[in-house]
Amino acid sequence: MAKLAIVATIKTAAGKRAEYLKHLNAHAQRCRATESGTLVFEILLPQAEADTVMLYEVYASSEAFDAHMTGASIQQMKRDAAGLQVSLSGVRCDLGD
Repeated sequence: MAKLAIVATIKTAAGKRAEYLKHLNAHAQRCRATESGTLVFEILLPQAEADTVMLYEVYASSEAFDAHMTGASIQQMKRDAAGLQVSLSGVRCDLGD
């Protein structure tokens, strides 16, 4: 099975990035600790976009990503950060050799 990378962009509610990050950091830690298929989960903070967060994630397979997207940690993240996220877009990427 081929690894899968995700590059995601999240827009937070105006002035709420720091609050959102508390929940996102906890989510990232849970994913790295409990999801064996989550290989990389990095949070990026664009310098010129105060209400934007980007993610770089690598999964062992598409199935591992699907498990992540339906797992307990992401469900908790959605509850904890309710009202703080305006939008989410992502791109699925193959890893170059």
